Amino acid sequence: MTDRLARLSDVHKIAAAMPHTKRIEGPKGNAIYQVGGKSFVFFRTPQPDAVDPDTGERYSDVIMLWVESESDKLALVQDHGTPFFTTDHFDGHPSVLVRASRLAEISRTELAELIQDAWLSRASKRRAAEWLAAHRL
Repeated sequence: MTDRLARLSDVHKIAAAMPHTKRIEGPKGNAIYQVGGKSFVFFRTPQPDAVDPDTGERYSDVIMLWVESESDKLALVQDHGTPFFTTDHFDGHPSVLVRASRLAEISRTELAELIQDAWLSRASKRRAAEWLAAHRL
């Protein structure tokens, strides 16, 4: 079976499939996926820190994914071959940003790994250990 390019619907399916996950809606109807009350995937509303450099329009499709560490974040955002980015607003925050319109630049498998890692970074140690053991990782 060959992998395919990631889609926006994959973000929702993969995040929702993680154990103990709850989807809530932000004040503007944006989806937020949480484990144990901690967000791990967050659909941002348009913000002044994420804008189109040509038009100045705020991006309306930014997704924030938590990462385990600053080195994980840097590995994603410093590789210009990926669609991941950050802004000054997220300096020191363990997360990366990606536009939904650029998800097709990675595979569904890569997206699943990123969302699973985001979940692992926010889940309790017990839940993370159980999930890792169940998946033999």
